[in-house]
Amino acid sequence: MGVYQRAPLAFERGEGVRLYTEDGQEYLDCMAGIAVTALGHSHPKLVQAVKDQAEKLWHTSNIFRIPGQEQLATMLTDATFADVVFFTNSGAEAIECAIKTARKHHWAKGQPERIDIIGFDGSFHGRTIAAIFAANNPSYVEGFGPPPPGFVGAKFGDLDALKELVGPTTAAILLEPVQGEGGARSWTEAQLQAIRRLCDETGTLLIYDEIQCGLGRTGKLFAYEWADAPPDIMAVAKALGGGFPVGACLATADAARGMTPGSHGSTYGGNPLAMAVGVASLEELLKPELMAHVREVAGYFNQQLTGLKDRFPDVVLDIRGKGLLIGLKLATPNREFMQHARDEHLLIAGGGDNCVRLLPPLVITQEDARDAIARLERACEAARAKAKAAA
Repeated sequence: MGVYQRAPLAFERGEGVRLYTEDGQEYLDCMAGIAVTALGHSHPKLVQAVKDQAEKLWHTSNIFRIPGQEQLATMLTDATFADVVFFTNSGAEAIECAIKTARKHHWAKGQPERIDIIGFDGSFHGRTIAAIFAANNPSYVEGFGPPPPGFVGAKFGDLDALKELVGPTTAAILLEPVQGEGGARSWTEAQLQAIRRLCDETGTLLIYDEIQCGLGRTGKLFAYEWADAPPDIMAVAKALGGGFPVGACLATADAARGMTPGSHGSTYGGNPLAMAVGVASLEELLKPELMAHVREVAGYFNQQLTGLKDRFPDVVLDIRGKGLLIGLKLATPNREFMQHARDEHLLIAGGGDNCVRLLPPLVITQEDARDAIARLERACEAARAKAKAAA
């Protein structure tokens, strides 16, 4: 189906932070498959995990115990607020599980009327019917029928308005601690703490979507750790499989009280092959030295991008985000700027509010970051020249 606006590029192989076309052209990858290949391309540990497991067992079904699920679930719960995990194939499926978990929680408590999920403008939670209406981005919901009941829109950052929306039918508040598609906007630590208190006071569950901002992208394993404001339920994916389709919905035991046998399921979710890759990926992401590296390189990017903004105020209006989820709000059309970057063999992602995003592999070196800044500078020069020519 013609649903993708594809760039005219095809890659044959990747290594670390570089991608190579069939004719050998090299590109510096600051997209990482949209925050997916967090350990870089062809990471030897992930490659070996796939090879080893592929020769043993790919799939059995969740009718049986899957030891790899138990191992990965234990790793995730040991490292987070959560007590239990449900494994999926994608982030959108993890969001679906989170919504079902929240509603079933209240049903199990004898409050079946509590079905409303409050989401925020600028959010992106995936492409299923529930996920698009939870985010309520007009461009994603158009043509897909009337809004299903139980989804309430709120304004990003407006806590007073949020308090007015929470009522007797509210099941959960759903947010990304750092928005991705929405233009790399971050909730402040104080705001997340205030939302956590609001949920505690009203018996509302707090769901975090850390599909893009989680698993080390901000310099801590999960973005909520910066605020010390843990959720009740959290959706993760992307970096969990390093490119292999793996997602997960994490929850406290209390939040998941309604998720009893038969209430949810997945054919492929958590199969042995996915779990082997997930374990290998998480073992690397859990290393403190990797998180320290992310914070160091993120600091370098922030310093250099601030200088770029000062030199090109007619191109770069603002720098946003956290860690290595970096947004540049532009004065020039972001699609055009992405092409300027591709002309310099630099891959960056688009975003809402006329932003572009830098989402490099977390293993990017400072030398590679310096290379990325140089290519971005040339892209800014091209954007400035085009704007002058059009004036």
